[in-house]
Amino acid sequence: MTTKETIQRYCDRLQQKNGWESALADDMVFTSFTSPAKQVKGKDAYLQATKRFYSMVGSVEVRDLVVDGNRACALTRYELRPPNGAPAFASDVAEVFSVRNGKIDSFGIYFDSAGFPK
Repeated sequence: MTTKETIQRYCDRLQQKNGWESALADDMVFTSFTSPAKQVKGKDAYLQATKRFYSMVGSVEVRDLVVDGNRACALTRYELRPPNGAPAFASDVAEVFSVRNGKIDSFGIYFDSAGFPK
């Protein structure tokens, strides 16, 4: 599976809310470059650390995808629905991936947190 196919499959399954986790390598490294920067190592730790975020995803749209070898950058827009009944809001995110053996082995995100409800 190519890098592009791997990232597209991940995003498609995330939109469907079904099986997106299977695109992640067990030893993946995730970095959020939003201040303060935070790094999480390992698929299980990543899923635990991001459980709240993924529970709020109403939809995801890949606006652009640039691939160079085993690296890719996706510009995505997430519609997020807070669990407390607050209004849904959109978040534009730059996601930088690297892929090894058909799995995402590193994943970094950049976004402006100012739009998130306080």
